[in-house]
Amino acid sequence: MLAITNGKLLTITKGTIDKGTVLIDKGKIVAVGADVAVPKGAKVINARGKWVTPGLIDAHSHVAIFGEPMVWAHDDGNEMTDPNTAQLRAYDAINPEDPAIPDARSAGFTTLYTGPGSANVVGGTGIAIKLRGRTIEEMAIPGSEGMKMALGENPKNVYGQMQKKYPATRMGNAAVLRESLVKAQNYLNNIERAKAEAADKKDNPKLPDRDLKLEALGKVLKREMKARIHCHRADDIMTAIRIAEEFNLDYVIEHCTEGYKIADYLGQKKVRATIGPLFLERFKMELRDISLKNPGICAKAGVKVALQADTFSGTRFLPIHAGTVVREGMDEEEAFKAVTINAAEILGLQKRLGSIEKGKDGDIAIYDGHPFSNFTNCLYTIIDGEVVYERK
Repeated sequence: MLAITNGKLLTITKGTIDKGTVLIDKGKIVAVGADVAVPKGAKVINARGKWVTPGLIDAHSHVAIFGEPMVWAHDDGNEMTDPNTAQLRAYDAINPEDPAIPDARSAGFTTLYTGPGSANVVGGTGIAIKLRGRTIEEMAIPGSEGMKMALGENPKNVYGQMQKKYPATRMGNAAVLRESLVKAQNYLNNIERAKAEAADKKDNPKLPDRDLKLEALGKVLKREMKARIHCHRADDIMTAIRIAEEFNLDYVIEHCTEGYKIADYLGQKKVRATIGPLFLERFKMELRDISLKNPGICAKAGVKVALQADTFSGTRFLPIHAGTVVREGMDEEEAFKAVTINAAEILGLQKRLGSIEKGKDGDIAIYDGHPFSNFTNCLYTIIDGEVVYERK
């Protein structure tokens, strides 16, 4: 058993407990409070004067798939050979020895979502991972998978500009996405029709040949997997919502850079968004109107906001991003949620992660100051009750 005592506990969902104690046993939080007794024999971390948070979560990264050092041999994030590569899985490319993983742990991150890039309109499946273990089988969190989709400049550039083929416009991007979803609908319908006909005849169904691309998109259509749609410009965000509603998708807007321009509309739609990366130059046209005020404006309008680094070892700087958006108007409590419980909810992991509560995974970070200050050090990162990082 592990006991973290005397800390300032930011539970996220149950308020702040001064001089509180967290008990973790067999990987799970078993007690939280100001008057929790520490059993004999427990390993104790005295967090007096320290801040204790749930393990932080980056809801959108490319850690361990766009590997570091950044050379072609490690670049496995974009299969730029077809606008629709729904059959791809980040699971098959994640490198547990990527140096970005210990970097993220050293900042208090215990979980992150990683996946394909945005070169293709449909890029393949990403997944959330715990930042421990020697194999992807140990790291992956089943049920957190999402299908990467992308609108805007990136697919236009890869196919229209670089390869001189379809899709070359925003119209083309939207058409590719619709065509891909319709083909998957037809595939599912053919399976159901074959089963129904076989049932009438009391015979074995003659199913269509298995198609991994359509099978993967079928999970999105059945809402078994979220559509995670990359878009920056406000009009691209609207296109993403339009198509998601046409096909009744369970969707998340990724980046949502110009969300502040249509925040009231996004709030009415109860949109979920992972916003970021925030520390960007205007290196492409669709970033022209990037704003550090965006997360706060969207959150105040009712958007469920998670912050994302959209990077590799740069995930370790995401707490500083959070501090900056608080300075720019985001409520501090919402900023903490944006790297904890909101991120967990977007990943479908809120029952396990994102807050310090009895029954949740024993994922904890301990800091020597405010977690969002660039002067602060992460002292301990704990995953499933095991210390995976200790600052020496």
